[in-house]
Amino acid sequence: MTSIVRLPRLEWGDPDAPRHALLVHGLGSNGALMWRFGVALAEAGWCATAVDLRGHGTAPRALDYTLEAYAADVAATRSRRGGAPWDLAVGHSLGGAAVTLAAAQHPGWARRLVLIDPGLRLTDEQRDTVRASQEEAFADGTVDAVRARNPHWHENDVELKALSTAQVSRWAVEQTAAQNPGWDVSGPARTLDVPTHIIGADPAVWSIFTGALADEVCANPLVSMSVVAGAGHSPQRDRPDETMRQFFAAID
Repeated sequence: MTSIVRLPRLEWGDPDAPRHALLVHGLGSNGALMWRFGVALAEAGWCATAVDLRGHGTAPRALDYTLEAYAADVAATRSRRGGAPWDLAVGHSLGGAAVTLAAAQHPGWARRLVLIDPGLRLTDEQRDTVRASQEEAFADGTVDAVRARNPHWHENDVELKALSTAQVSRWAVEQTAAQNPGWDVSGPARTLDVPTHIIGADPAVWSIFTGALADEVCANPLVSMSVVAGAGHSPQRDRPDETMRQFFAAID
């Protein structure tokens, strides 16, 4: 049985706000990198909580880095309103897989989901690309290197990406790949029983949620999808204004 890790939190907005959202980052990142959603939600009157996943940021390290373990931690993360459901859970990449599993396995945990280019199923080619990206980050994760690779990013994203690379356990990242050889949570995604919107990256740039996988998951009548043209796997950093427009269109 998976041992739960208590996840560190960052919060934006009034804790007594009427609506509460949970923000879950991707592989090799940290909760602070979800700042764009946190700021926008707080300005819209929400309380937004971001977490560091196990092995990431300042979260405790562990031995289990299966998708089920990540999801168990996320499902055990409750809003500060006496255990009331999250009004919204947002997951990017790995966070999208964790949020999907948490919602599918724990009915009533969240009322609505938004998944940002979620890692619901990875092909061998996609796994190789992810591995290469992580290796590049570990080889030089300085602010200058991050800025050079992503000259169009906001300076907050540049600084926080460098910080997240310094904070994350490299072993945790490697084990996340090794312990999930059959990375696939598309089945639970097809059974989601809460309104879910997926904001996809542009396949012409690079996306891990596209093609047949997108067709399969979007066959669920509660799942809808939009694509941020010209954005890669992190649309909230590549094209933030358009991403936030699609985000609020999905939750309003």
